[in-house]
Amino acid sequence: MDTIADMGGTDGWGPVPVPRPDEPLFPQRWQARVFGMTRLVMSQISGRNLDAFRHSLERLDRDTYLEHGYYGRWLAGAELMLTDSAILAPGAVDARARKARGEDVTEPPIPEPNKPDYTPTAPGWRRELDRPPAFAVDQRVRAKDISPDGHTRLARYVRGHTGVVEAIQPAAVFPDTNAHFRGEDPQHVYTVRFESRELWGADAEPFAVTIELYEPYLEDAS
Repeated sequence: MDTIADMGGTDGWGPVPVPRPDEPLFPQRWQARVFGMTRLVMSQISGRNLDAFRHSLERLDRDTYLEHGYYGRWLAGAELMLTDSAILAPGAVDARARKARGEDVTEPPIPEPNKPDYTPTAPGWRRELDRPPAFAVDQRVRAKDISPDGHTRLARYVRGHTGVVEAIQPAAVFPDTNAHFRGEDPQHVYTVRFESRELWGADAEPFAVTIELYEPYLEDAS
C-alpha cells in the first residue's frame, strides 16, 4: 500500500535534522509513556504484532503522520490497533478527552470483540527455512514493480530498479502476511545494493544504497 509513510527517496522534504549528541532519549515525559503503552498494546492487549503496528502507521492520514511528531504517530497507531481489535470504539478517545474538559459527551459503545487469534510460532522474527535461497551473493536482481494492496516493506523508490545481492540475511517472518494475520510465511532476506544513478537518474550524486528485501520482492535480472 503506497502511503505517506513510504517517504524514502522522495524530494522536497529538506535536510534531515541531526540530533544533538546529548539529546535525551525522550525529551518529554509523555513520549516515554507512549513508548511503553504502545509496546503493551502491541504485545499483550490488542493481540497484534510489530507488522500490524507498522500497518497502523501507514493508515494514518497525512496531517496526523506529519504534524504530530514521531511519538504522536505511535499514539495514533496504538489507538488504531485498539479500535481494530474492538477494545475501543472509533471516536472513544476523543469523547473521553472532551468529557475531561467538562463537555457533555456520550462515549460511543464498544463494538463486538475483534481481537485476532495471533500467537507467534517462535520468539523474535528469525525463522529456519528448509528451502535454499533463490538468489546468490553478487547476483543481479530487480525489485518487482508492484503496489500491494496491504502492508509491504518494499519501498517505492527501489521498485522496478536493478541492484546486486550483497549479502544473504537470516530468513524472517514475512511482513506482508503477518501484518494481516494470514500466517508468518517466513522468507529469505537479502541485502541488495543499488547505485544512486540507477534509482534517481544520471544527474544523481554517485553513491550506493543498500536495503534489506524479502525474496518475494525480487526477480532475477541477470
